[in-house]
Amino acid sequence: MESDGEQEAAATPTLGASAGAPSAGRLKGCPELSLEGDMREMAKTAVWSVSSSKPGNGVASLRDHSLDTYWQSDGAQPHLVNIQFQKKVQLQLVVLYVDFKLDESYTPSKISIRAGDGLHNLKEIKTVELSKPVGWVHISLSGTDPRETFIHAFMLQIAVLANHLNGRDTHVRQIKIYGPRLNPVPHQHFHFISR
Repeated sequence: MESDGEQEAAATPTLGASAGAPSAGRLKGCPELSLEGDMREMAKTAVWSVSSSKPGNGVASLRDHSLDTYWQSDGAQPHLVNIQFQKKVQLQLVVLYVDFKLDESYTPSKISIRAGDGLHNLKEIKTVELSKPVGWVHISLSGTDPRETFIHAFMLQIAVLANHLNGRDTHVRQIKIYGPRLNPVPHQHFHFISR
């Protein structure tokens, strides 16, 4: 199911995106978290960190499954969320919950997604602009080639580059990272015949 934000994203490319990094356009958000395909949440065992936070609004608020809590940055932009995995993983989709109606100038308006082996070699994968989003914003990590359905990375970084109404600090209520579900070989009974 394609949300209105995703349809608009296809029609409105982001200006000023890094050369070589595909842009996703202006996204608005979707009230319900829905996924297409067979994906699994990848970030449960990852190590999460943020560039800054206000007391009581730290990194744990991004993963507490509550839309009433939020991470609030405290410092200069860009505001960073770093997700580090124990091994190289396949990543397909980043989903953020943001709410312009509640957070106004704290709501991100431009986000960059970067991936790599660590902080030393992160590469920008995608830049998106958000247009007063309310709900779950889906950011596909797929490339322009239809065969590129996921990326391989030890680390993912979500950088909030700008906020609505020129706000300084940011609010993000939830972040989920999805990758393809690894399909085990179906359980089939093998019949061996010796001759």
